[in-house]
This record gives sequence, C-alpha cells and structure tokens, in this order.
Amino acid sequence: MTATAAQPEARLPLRLKMFHGLGSVAYGVKDNGFSTFLLIFYSQVVGLDASLVSLALMFALLADAFVDPLIGYFSDRTYTRWGRRHPWLYLAPIPLGLAWMLLWSPPEDHTHIFAYLVVVAVLVRTLVSCCEVPSQSLVAELTSDYDERTALTRFRFLFAWGGGLLVFFLANTVFLRPDATHEFGQLNPSGYWLYGLCGAIIMAATVLVSALGQHRRIAHLPASKPAPGSPKRLFAEIWESLRHPAALILLGASLIAISSTQMTFTISNFLYLYVWRFSEGAFAALPWLLMVSVIGSFVLVQPLHRRFGKKKTAVVCGMISTFFWVVPFALFLSGHWPATGSAFSSNLLMAFILVSNVNAVMVMISGQSMLADVVEASQIETGRRTEGVFAAGWMFVQKCATALGIGLTGLLISLSGLPSKAIPGHVEPQVIDRLVISYSIIVVIATIASTWTFSRFPINRADHEARIAALAASEATGLQ
Repeated sequence: MTATAAQPEARLPLRLKMFHGLGSVAYGVKDNGFSTFLLIFYSQVVGLDASLVSLALMFALLADAFVDPLIGYFSDRTYTRWGRRHPWLYLAPIPLGLAWMLLWSPPEDHTHIFAYLVVVAVLVRTLVSCCEVPSQSLVAELTSDYDERTALTRFRFLFAWGGGLLVFFLANTVFLRPDATHEFGQLNPSGYWLYGLCGAIIMAATVLVSALGQHRRIAHLPASKPAPGSPKRLFAEIWESLRHPAALILLGASLIAISSTQMTFTISNFLYLYVWRFSEGAFAALPWLLMVSVIGSFVLVQPLHRRFGKKKTAVVCGMISTFFWVVPFALFLSGHWPATGSAFSSNLLMAFILVSNVNAVMVMISGQSMLADVVEASQIETGRRTEGVFAAGWMFVQKCATALGIGLTGLLISLSGLPSKAIPGHVEPQVIDRLVISYSIIVVIATIASTWTFSRFPINRADHEARIAALAASEATGLQ
C-alpha cells in the first residue's frame, strides 16, 4: 500500500528503493548528453555556430515552460487501476528512445539544421518529463518520513549519475575514437550515432523495468477520483502550489546552483581539451572518478542530514564544492599549476574534482529531498497533494538550468574567441585565459547567490514532523 501523509513508513525495502532509483537513469543519460556532448557535437562536428545551438535550446525551453507543469498536473489527476503515475511510465519510454536517436542522427543536408535541433530537442525534453515527473513524484507518495525521502532521493541520484556516466564512459572509450582523419575522438562524427543508439536502449529499458519493479506497490486505483477540471482551474491550482514560499525559495536556489553545475558540465569538454589538455587515458578515467564521487555522496548525505539537517548540508556543501573546483583555475592563471597535459597535472586536477563533485551532488540531493517536504506544507494550505506539480517544477528548473548553462557556455566560448574546430595545444593563451577567468567569476557569483537562497528555506525536521502529525490527526477525526 502506498504511504500517505497520515501513514508514514519508517523504512522502505531496499529492493523498492533500487527499482525506484532505476527510473532516473533516463534523465541521467539525457542530462549527460545535453550537458557534455550536445554543444560540442552540433558546434564543432556538425558546424552550427555555438550561439545558435544555445538559441535552439532556449526555444526548446520556452516549450518546457508550458509542457512541464501540465505533465505534473495531469499526472496528479490521472485516475486508473494502475494508479496515477504508472500509465505515464509505461507509455513514454519507447518514444523517448526513438527521439534520443534522432537527436544524434541529424540529416546530412544541414540547410535546416537549426530548426531540426529545435524540434527534436523539444521532443526529447517533453518525453523525458513524461518519464521523470511521474517517477520523481513517487518520492513523496512512497513515504512521508524525513530521512527515508533522502534515502529514495540519493538512490535516484546514484542511478541517474551511474546511467549518465556509463554512457559517458562508453562514448569516450568505445564510440568516440580517433581515426586517420580525426585526432580527437570527441570531434569524430562517426561515433555519435552509436552513442545515440546505446543511450536510447538504456533509457527505454530502465524506465520500463523501474515501473515494473514498483507496480505491485504503487499501481492501484487512487483513493479518490479527481473532480472535473477546467483550463482556468488547471492553471489556478498549478500556480497555487508553486507559489508556496518554501517552493519559491527552494526552486530559486536550485535554479542558480543547477545552472552553475550545468554550465560546468557543458564547458567541461572544452576545459579538458583546451585548458587541461587531457589525454585519452584521462578521459577514460574521468567517468570512474565521477562515479566514485557520487558513491561518496550517496554514503555521506544521509548521515549529514540526520546530524545537521538538509538545509545546512546544502549550504555548507555548496561552498566546499566551489572552493575545490575554482582553486585549480586560480593556480593555473597565477602560473603555479604544473604543466598541463602531464600526468601529474591531470591526477592533481582529478583529486580536486573528486572533492568538489562529492559536495556538489550532496547539494542537489538535499534540494530534491527538501522539495518532497514541501508537499505536506502545501497540502496544509490547499487541501491537495500535488506531488506531480512540484516534481514538474523541479524538472522545469533543471531544464531552465541546463539551457541557461549551455547558453552561458556558448556565449563564453564566443566571447573568448575560441575558433570553430580548434586544435588543442594550438589556441592563443589569451583566449584560454579569457575563458577561464569569465567562467570562474560566474561560478563564484552563482555559489554566493545559491547558498544564501538555500539558507532562507523555512522547513526543518521539526516543522515537517509537526505537519505530518497534524495531517494524521485531521484524517483520523474525519476532517479531510
């Protein structure tokens, strides 16, 4: 039986947590592709100007502004014998896989490549939302417990990162390989189709298996049938939920933090190629390093939440993450970093990346776990549980952040003067310096803004548990 606000469960079975987490793999594959390969593929391989790639994704974002809240709203109001979420999780994955393949298989005639990118990006983003919003909504449905929500969320992040890094590893070691005409695998067009095919299969399979694994517990007729709606009521209810002060603070802080993180992912291949001059071995090792950092986050975040709470964990980890990420750039610019391209330089940088990413992932886990706690705060005020609307709000923020990160990266690359199809090691030093300085300044400013906003989040453990008790008492006396 699904947990409700009145019937919190102390612990969920490990098997259920793993099946639930598996559902986030599709988002991880999408996020990794959009963040690390999409810009470099369409700008440096296909030949579309970097600023136009960013503009195309901004257009796709405008569609998300309308689509994501609607998916969340209709997910909340879905009424079938398979529950509210499972019909979405069974219908969306296969079309998503097909759309993902189209994204990495543009037509040879590039006359309308900009329009092609816009249309396919909108399609991919919409179908990702049809999988991720219902899946993420289950966090608040499965349990009301403050700590168990963190447990579910950390499994989601573990699988999302694992899926994204698996495909990232395969891309760098199997699909994107140098050949006689391409010295660098990331600039070789022949491997991107296989990259898209592999990602498509993984996306569709994991969402379907996740849904099947949770079917017995979740897929049943909802307790009550939603009242008939209208377009006016639709938008009124979405706005009423998302304007909750706790939601606005959390989504605002997350937008800033995720934008900075997404910009880092988007620009990372440029930095590794043109600033740090990674070898093939370093590129092959990077996914394993990032996976170790995610496992570290998985192990550390729940004890930190128990000891310090979710808000304080997010604030402190955000500052630590940025410090360890920015220090190598400061040393590089001051001339105190070892020779780039050397094994010592790459290994030292990876040590900094490890610490930084452990903390960055804990910020995101904390934020998403806090969002689940807003569900009951909103329910107290509105009388409705709108897990889907809040999950859609989070998804929209993530997509805004992805688009903003890619947009800023495209702008930085254009303003720095990095030429199209540039060869690593043959770029003017002043171009590299401009790119590093402008990027580092944005990261520091974003950290200051996001940590301050996170610090304003009003819900702690005591507040949440008091709301759960009040809702349980209200249900027991028949007032709900």
